[in-house]
Amino acid sequence: MRHSNILWIFMVLVISGLLFSACTKKSAPTKIKPATVEHIDGTELSKIILTEKAAERLGIETDKIRILRMSPHREVAPYAALLYDVNGGTWVYTNPEPLVFVRHRITVDYIKGSLVFLIDGPAVGTEVVIVGAAELFGAEFEIGH
Repeated sequence: MRHSNILWIFMVLVISGLLFSACTKKSAPTKIKPATVEHIDGTELSKIILTEKAAERLGIETDKIRILRMSPHREVAPYAALLYDVNGGTWVYTNPEPLVFVRHRITVDYIKGSLVFLIDGPAVGTEVVIVGAAELFGAEFEIGH
């Protein structure tokens, strides 16, 4: 009889433990945001900070604003960097530091082949996004979320 009591108590403890564990709330895995958007004080712009994984998935590539040696010297941007907003404004995304991107207004004089001839834009040598800019625009304005 003593053995059956111990077995009975053991069974009650096992069943109670199973019921208790089924009732506990499981925490959802923490989601890492691939992009963080931070407003830049004093402007209408934001900076977008990507995780390394997000930048890799987007295949982000950059090129530089250059001077084209002609008479007179002209600043040019790669055509692949050019973005238009809904009002026809022209922009590029600069890459001021690793994994950080900021939209920068440009004024286009004309486009010829793979070059955008600028009246106004980022300084010569500035890195601009040539692959992934549309996705950065979507992240900045939360398009598709």
